[in-house]
Amino acid sequence: MKMQSQHLSNHNLDNTLAAFRPAFIVVTMVYLILIYWFLSVKIATIMVITTLIIAITSYALIQRSKVSYTLTATHFQQHLHKGGWVVRWSDIEKIDLCHIEKSGLQIPLPWIGIKLRHYSPYLDSICPRIASEILLSQRALLYTGLRNMQDKRDSSIGNKPFEDLVLDSSPHTTQSGKQYDGLRAMLGNRMAHQRAALGFDIFISTNDLDRDEGSFVGLTRRYLAAAEPNILD
Repeated sequence: MKMQSQHLSNHNLDNTLAAFRPAFIVVTMVYLILIYWFLSVKIATIMVITTLIIAITSYALIQRSKVSYTLTATHFQQHLHKGGWVVRWSDIEKIDLCHIEKSGLQIPLPWIGIKLRHYSPYLDSICPRIASEILLSQRALLYTGLRNMQDKRDSSIGNKPFEDLVLDSSPHTTQSGKQYDGLRAMLGNRMAHQRAALGFDIFISTNDLDRDEGSFVGLTRRYLAAAEPNILD
């Protein structure tokens, strides 16, 4: 059965404002009447302008924090304020909750992991600004994975220090032989290091979801199971 497209978001301010629009209009009218009734026109006007500036700034900041997702029968996309990325379901090997192992116990991390079959489609689709943001915002995640490897005495990525791995700028060559330089190479290298440390290539923060992480993983797995395989594999 073909899966229907879905659009998800960690918050939808526009819908919330639309639901309370009548109350918002009433409150605004009462506010204007009161300040112009009890205050001078000059002071009241300054207050109105200040209120508008605060409201517009707050709206812009909230919108910048918005993270949304599009799930179609063929693709999975993440949309951020600065851009986003897209991968085909057929290029995804697995999606699961991210965790580390300590003393025989599974310690959950606040991330959902995606393991890719091929890096090139993802690296080709991502914009440089998002690549840069991922490299900076997920440094602590890489550090956690590397520390866990050290605790388990896992030397699969050698004995390189964290400083050499966190912003590895060496050229990145995919399994298909395609070579990347610059930010995309750094992102490709980061993905390879994170796969060695945590088993996944792409990470989604559980704070950026509209539901609990288990439900989100279950939903994406249904799309993954229903997707047609890539005939080029």
